[in-house]
Amino acid sequence: MATATFILLLLVLVALSGVIVRFLPIPLPIIQIVLGVLLAWPADGLQVQMNPEIFMLVFVPPLLFIDGVLAPKREFDELKGPILGLAFGLVFLTILVFGFALNWLVPAVPLPVAFALASVLAPTDAVAVGSIINKNLVPSYVMHVLEGESLLNDATGLVIFRFAVAAALTGQFSAADTALSFLAVVIGGVLCGGVMLVVTAKLLRLVAKLGDVRSEVEVLILILLPFAAYLLAEHFHASGILAAVIAGLYISASGLFGSLSVPARLQNMSLIEVISFVFNGGVFLLLGLQLPEILRKTPAELSLYGSVAEPMVAVFLLTLILLAIRFAWINWGSLMRSLVARLRGKTRRRASMRIKIVMSLAGVRGAITLAGILSLPLALPNGSPFPARDLVIFIAAGVIICSILIASATLPFVARGIPLDREDVVANEERLARVTAAEAAIARIEQMVDESQGDSEKAAIRQAVANQLINIYRQYVIAGEADEQPSQHLIPVITEMREAALEAETAALTQLMRDKKINDNTMRAIMTEITMQQALTVQRKAR
Repeated sequence: MATATFILLLLVLVALSGVIVRFLPIPLPIIQIVLGVLLAWPADGLQVQMNPEIFMLVFVPPLLFIDGVLAPKREFDELKGPILGLAFGLVFLTILVFGFALNWLVPAVPLPVAFALASVLAPTDAVAVGSIINKNLVPSYVMHVLEGESLLNDATGLVIFRFAVAAALTGQFSAADTALSFLAVVIGGVLCGGVMLVVTAKLLRLVAKLGDVRSEVEVLILILLPFAAYLLAEHFHASGILAAVIAGLYISASGLFGSLSVPARLQNMSLIEVISFVFNGGVFLLLGLQLPEILRKTPAELSLYGSVAEPMVAVFLLTLILLAIRFAWINWGSLMRSLVARLRGKTRRRASMRIKIVMSLAGVRGAITLAGILSLPLALPNGSPFPARDLVIFIAAGVIICSILIASATLPFVARGIPLDREDVVANEERLARVTAAEAAIARIEQMVDESQGDSEKAAIRQAVANQLINIYRQYVIAGEADEQPSQHLIPVITEMREAALEAETAALTQLMRDKKINDNTMRAIMTEITMQQALTVQRKAR
């Protein structure tokens, strides 16, 4: 009963935070952390003891899966250079530099544990950044780089975290063995994610063939996909995190969404956004709930002179070290890409110093960092406490809060005045998508009229309906409801032709995305409208 009450309370607070942010100019993650703190701060406040493995299983797979689903793949392909540099190169650099620096500054943290902390501090949180900085303040490519980095460095950091924890548990480390194991874990995770994606797609097609199956069943199968991919990979000692990421990234390419019924697609679109909001909010609330207890156990190792301010200063300095590493990598990466482009005789868009500062400050740590650090084992195999566990949890929690506060205080001001794209790319793509879809629908309607020429009565009815529908498409691009109720004998014809037109729109949009003329976000925006029209058509047909 206590667990059920706690879960309901979390959901209520997540919803409340969404209302509060409407009235306060404060980033949503900070509001959620504060709500958690208020709930747990009194001595008799809510205390939560979390099983690290369960915490990792419940929160990480769905968060990474949803990030993969929502990621704009076309932009990721175009910006793969800087994205891969940040997601892999910067992660390795952060782990090495920050790990050694932490072990040197705080000798109480063993080197493997320092590397474990560095590996969970390496991933950034694009959701937190998006709640801090208005996307209209920076060029779209900057946000795409940050989103792509956040998705991939989550997987990179947490995979390395796994090896660092294993080294801390066993006390053994071999660079050659670790490198081979790392490759095996990565390849295994990718394969497991791909296998579960294929299996789920085939299962959904089988369900569709059965017919008359509730749409909720299809949606539930889709929800279980990231958990299944994660558990399958973990069963074979591969990376469950990468499996969840791969399942999300390639879900569109697998044709899985096409196997869903219209009601299931409509429900899934809304559910993904809800789950993302709830799980991200839940993680920050849990951070707030843990914070009072973390502060009560302020590690003595960070208070050399017994001052209360020392731990906070230490966390602030460690956060600055992370920002300095990030700034140095971004500058070096920009320089290298410019040099390569010059050698190839190509021109490339150079990032201004303000853009580099924005991208450095945007290295906010969030949900994945917390999920990773709280998954640290409680004890070593011999039963003794895990070394410096409370200390690294304190540092991780402090860096999360400090990075959010620094970004909140500086990003809106630093980003203001950055030249934006001259063209509204999103608006242009939406116009292209709407016009192309409408033209495809009109062509299909006209084709249906031509197909019925052998039956004069049917042809006359179709022609009358076609005139009305084509006029709507031409005026409003996407078909809307007619102002007056059509006569009863026209309803089946309208339904038939509307279904065919909507299918033609879907096919045209799919082709545009395959040709990389529109991205996933544009596709989703237009497909939401089409899916709603399809749902209305299905309801009318059922009546």
